Amino acid sequence: MEIFTSWTSWRQAEGPLGEVLPPETVGALRDAVTFARRWHGAQQRPTGRPYLDHLLEALEVAVAGAGVDDRDVLVAIVLHDVLEDTPCTEAEIAGRFGPRVAALVRWVTRPRGGAKADHLASLVKAPPQAVLVKLADRASNVQELQRMPWRFQRSYYLETVAYIMPLAGSHPWFARWYAEWRERWRRVERWPAH
Repeated sequence: MEIFTSWTSWRQAEGPLGEVLPPETVGALRDAVTFARRWHGAQQRPTGRPYLDHLLEALEVAVAGAGVDDRDVLVAIVLHDVLEDTPCTEAEIAGRFGPRVAALVRWVTRPRGGAKADHLASLVKAPPQAVLVKLADRASNVQELQRMPWRFQRSYYLETVAYIMPLAGSHPWFARWYAEWRERWRRVERWPAH
Protein backbone atom coordinates (compact mmCIF):
# COMPACT_ATOMS: atom_id res chain seq x y z
CA MET A 1 0.00 0.00 0.00
CA GLU A 2 1.46 3.32 -1.05
CA ILE A 3 1.76 6.04 1.60
CA PHE A 4 1.62 9.75 0.67
CA THR A 5 3.48 11.87 3.20
CA SER A 6 6.30 13.53 1.25
CA TRP A 7 4.62 16.92 0.70
CA THR A 8 4.83 18.64 4.08
CA SER A 9 5.19 22.16 2.67
CA TRP A 10 4.14 24.02 -0.45
CA ARG A 11 7.82 24.11 -1.50
CA GLN A 12 7.92 20.30 -1.52
CA ALA A 13 4.62 20.02 -3.41
CA GLU A 14 5.13 22.70 -6.05
CA GLY A 15 7.87 20.95 -8.05
CA PRO A 16 6.07 17.60 -8.43
CA LEU A 17 2.79 19.39 -9.17
CA GLY A 18 4.50 21.46 -11.88
CA GLU A 19 5.69 18.29 -13.59
CA VAL A 20 2.18 16.94 -14.12
CA LEU A 21 -0.21 19.90 -14.05
CA PRO A 22 -0.59 23.06 -16.14
CA PRO A 23 0.89 26.26 -14.67
CA GLU A 24 -2.60 27.75 -14.18
CA THR A 25 -3.61 24.79 -12.02
CA VAL A 26 -0.41 25.01 -9.97
CA GLY A 27 -1.07 28.74 -9.50
CA ALA A 28 -4.63 28.06 -8.34
CA LEU A 29 -3.32 25.46 -5.89
CA ARG A 30 -0.73 27.92 -4.57
CA ASP A 31 -3.57 30.39 -3.94
CA ALA A 32 -5.66 27.67 -2.28
CA VAL A 33 -2.81 26.67 0.04
CA THR A 34 -2.31 30.33 1.03
CA PHE A 35 -6.06 30.70 1.61
CA ALA A 36 -6.28 27.49 3.65
CA ARG A 37 -3.19 28.39 5.69
CA ARG A 38 -4.75 31.77 6.53
CA TRP A 39 -8.07 30.26 7.60
CA HIS A 40 -6.72 27.24 9.46
CA GLY A 41 -4.05 29.35 11.13
CA ALA A 42 -2.44 27.54 14.04
CA GLN A 43 -4.89 24.61 13.96
CA GLN A 44 -3.28 21.23 14.41
CA ARG A 45 -4.25 17.67 13.64
CA PRO A 46 -5.07 15.40 16.60
CA THR A 47 -1.47 14.16 16.29
CA GLY A 48 -0.17 17.69 16.94
CA ARG A 49 1.06 18.14 13.38
CA PRO A 50 0.23 21.34 11.48
CA TYR A 51 -3.16 21.21 9.76
CA LEU A 52 -1.58 22.05 6.40
CA ASP A 53 0.19 18.65 6.45
CA HIS A 54 -3.18 16.91 6.08
CA LEU A 55 -4.28 19.14 3.20
CA LEU A 56 -1.04 18.55 1.31
CA GLU A 57 -1.22 14.81 1.99
CA ALA A 58 -4.73 14.68 0.54
CA LEU A 59 -3.50 16.64 -2.49
CA GLU A 60 -0.56 14.24 -2.89
CA VAL A 61 -2.92 11.25 -2.73
CA ALA A 62 -5.07 12.75 -5.47
CA VAL A 63 -2.29 13.86 -7.83
CA ALA A 64 0.60 11.44 -7.27
CA GLY A 65 -1.63 8.48 -6.50
CA ALA A 66 -4.97 8.71 -8.28
CA GLY A 67 -3.77 10.96 -11.12
CA VAL A 68 -6.51 13.56 -10.57
CA ASP A 69 -5.88 16.66 -12.68
CA ASP A 70 -9.19 18.53 -12.48
CA ARG A 71 -8.28 22.01 -11.20
CA ASP A 72 -11.48 22.55 -9.24
CA VAL A 73 -11.34 19.12 -7.59
CA LEU A 74 -7.73 19.69 -6.53
CA VAL A 75 -8.47 23.16 -5.17
CA ALA A 76 -11.47 21.73 -3.29
CA ILE A 77 -9.20 19.06 -1.78
CA VAL A 78 -6.96 21.79 -0.35
CA LEU A 79 -9.99 23.72 0.95
CA HIS A 80 -12.13 20.75 2.02
CA ASP A 81 -12.12 21.59 5.74
CA VAL A 82 -12.37 25.38 5.74
CA LEU A 83 -16.18 25.46 6.02
CA GLU A 84 -16.32 22.80 8.71
CA ASP A 85 -13.37 23.90 10.83
CA THR A 86 -13.10 27.68 10.41
CA PRO A 87 -15.42 30.72 10.17
CA CYS A 88 -14.90 30.85 6.38
CA THR A 89 -18.12 30.99 4.37
CA GLU A 90 -19.12 29.32 1.15
CA ALA A 91 -19.50 32.78 -0.41
CA GLU A 92 -15.85 33.55 0.40
CA ILE A 93 -14.73 30.34 -1.30
CA ALA A 94 -16.96 31.01 -4.32
CA GLY A 95 -15.72 34.60 -4.60
CA ARG A 96 -12.09 33.52 -4.63
CA PHE A 97 -12.18 30.15 -6.41
CA GLY A 98 -15.55 29.96 -8.16
CA PRO A 99 -18.95 28.39 -7.47
CA ARG A 100 -17.92 24.87 -8.55
CA VAL A 101 -15.13 24.71 -5.96
CA ALA A 102 -17.48 26.09 -3.30
CA ALA A 103 -20.10 23.47 -4.16
CA LEU A 104 -17.55 20.64 -3.94
CA VAL A 105 -16.39 21.86 -0.53
CA ARG A 106 -20.01 22.14 0.64
CA TRP A 107 -20.69 18.54 -0.35
CA VAL A 108 -17.90 17.23 1.88
CA THR A 109 -18.69 19.56 4.80
CA ARG A 110 -20.73 18.07 7.63
CA PRO A 111 -23.58 20.46 8.47
CA ARG A 112 -23.21 22.13 11.86
CA GLY A 113 -24.95 19.98 14.42
CA GLY A 114 -25.47 17.19 11.89
CA ALA A 115 -24.65 13.58 12.66
CA LYS A 116 -21.41 12.39 11.11
CA ALA A 117 -22.89 9.06 9.99
CA ASP A 118 -25.80 10.82 8.28
CA HIS A 119 -23.41 13.12 6.45
CA LEU A 120 -21.18 10.25 5.30
CA ALA A 121 -24.20 8.25 4.16
CA SER A 122 -25.41 11.25 2.12
CA LEU A 123 -22.22 11.19 0.04
CA VAL A 124 -23.66 8.40 -2.12
CA LYS A 125 -25.72 11.19 -3.73
CA ALA A 126 -22.70 13.48 -4.23
CA PRO A 127 -21.30 14.28 -7.66
CA PRO A 128 -18.29 12.12 -8.61
CA GLN A 129 -15.96 15.10 -8.24
CA ALA A 130 -17.05 15.66 -4.63
CA VAL A 131 -16.55 11.96 -3.97
CA LEU A 132 -12.96 12.31 -5.19
CA VAL A 133 -12.44 15.10 -2.66
CA LYS A 134 -13.73 12.88 0.16
CA LEU A 135 -11.73 9.85 -0.96
CA ALA A 136 -8.47 11.84 -0.96
CA ASP A 137 -9.31 13.42 2.40
CA ARG A 138 -10.02 10.10 4.09
CA ALA A 139 -7.02 8.38 2.48
CA SER A 140 -4.80 11.01 4.11
CA ASN A 141 -6.52 10.41 7.45
CA VAL A 142 -6.24 6.61 7.41
CA GLN A 143 -3.07 5.86 5.46
CA GLU A 144 -1.15 5.72 8.71
CA LEU A 145 -3.93 4.77 11.07
CA GLN A 146 -1.45 4.43 13.91
CA ARG A 147 -1.22 8.26 13.93
CA MET A 148 -4.75 8.33 15.29
CA PRO A 149 -5.33 8.05 19.04
CA TRP A 150 -5.67 4.29 19.64
CA ARG A 151 -9.13 4.63 21.20
CA PHE A 152 -10.47 5.94 17.88
CA GLN A 153 -8.65 3.62 15.49
CA ARG A 154 -11.29 0.87 15.46
CA SER A 155 -14.30 3.15 15.09
CA TYR A 156 -12.58 5.19 12.38
CA TYR A 157 -11.58 2.01 10.58
CA LEU A 158 -15.12 0.64 10.70
CA GLU A 159 -16.56 3.98 9.59
CA THR A 160 -14.18 4.03 6.62
CA VAL A 161 -15.12 0.49 5.62
CA ALA A 162 -18.86 1.20 5.95
CA TYR A 163 -19.12 4.61 4.31
CA ILE A 164 -15.98 5.47 2.35
CA MET A 165 -14.98 2.21 0.70
CA PRO A 166 -18.32 1.87 -1.14
CA LEU A 167 -17.72 5.35 -2.61
CA ALA A 168 -14.37 4.19 -3.99
CA GLY A 169 -15.96 1.54 -6.19
CA SER A 170 -16.35 3.81 -9.21
CA HIS A 171 -12.76 5.08 -8.99
CA PRO A 172 -10.40 2.17 -9.83
CA TRP A 173 -7.26 3.63 -8.25
CA PHE A 174 -9.07 4.48 -5.01
CA ALA A 175 -10.88 1.11 -4.99
CA ARG A 176 -7.54 -0.69 -5.21
CA TRP A 177 -5.87 1.58 -2.63
CA TYR A 178 -8.65 1.21 -0.06
CA ALA A 179 -8.75 -2.58 -0.59
CA GLU A 180 -5.02 -2.77 0.16
CA TRP A 181 -5.48 -0.45 3.13
CA ARG A 182 -8.28 -2.61 4.53
CA GLU A 183 -6.16 -5.72 4.21
CA ARG A 184 -3.31 -4.02 6.04
CA TRP A 185 -5.55 -2.87 8.91
CA ARG A 186 -8.07 -5.74 9.02
CA ARG A 187 -6.77 -6.79 12.46
CA VAL A 188 -8.58 -3.72 13.85
CA GLU A 189 -11.89 -5.51 13.17
CA ARG A 190 -11.00 -8.05 15.87
CA TRP A 191 -10.35 -5.43 18.52
CA PRO A 192 -13.03 -5.14 21.20
CA ALA A 193 -15.30 -2.12 21.00
CA HIS A 194 -14.30 0.66 23.41
